[in-house]
Amino acid sequence: MRGVVEGLASPHPIGLTLPALYQEDEFALRLTAAFDEVWAPVFAVLDNLTAYLDPSLAPLDFVEYLARWVGVELDETWPEERRRDLVGQAVELYRWRGTVHGLAALVAVYTGVEPEIEESGGAAWSPTPGGELPGSAEPSLTVRVRVADPSTVDAARLEAIVAAAKPAHIPHQVEVLPA
Repeated sequence: MRGVVEGLASPHPIGLTLPALYQEDEFALRLTAAFDEVWAPVFAVLDNLTAYLDPSLAPLDFVEYLARWVGVELDETWPEERRRDLVGQAVELYRWRGTVHGLAALVAVYTGVEPEIEESGGAAWSPTPGGELPGSAEPSLTVRVRVADPSTVDAARLEAIVAAAKPAHIPHQVEVLPA
């Protein structure tokens, strides 16, 4: 019988747990060895579960599974390290979701460059009652990305990322410009 993972030995052979009478029986040992081959990959995964939950250590196909767990969309055209980095930063990015800092960090992960962000809002106090407050009454947001070759950035994907990460009531504009 061929194992699920060729050559992977079970760390817990079933034959060694049998009563002594069966440990001397060749048929019983061969029968349990077949189960050992099937269970060896399961034991390997369970013994290394913490590595599977770390995006920097997990197999790439499992990183894609982790991405679905944390609600991020990976771009298949990205290098492996960039995909792992996004999944690793997902919790921190969600922590800052809806803020300029969070939007800038998310756009930087997706584009590889720090964006310029202009927003109309502000929060301040005035020492003079009725004094002028910063910002404008109309909310607006402009996200500007400057890259060497603008065709390398998927503008539609960037638009969707900004729309999902900003506060819903603020209209936005995305600009991809040459550096």
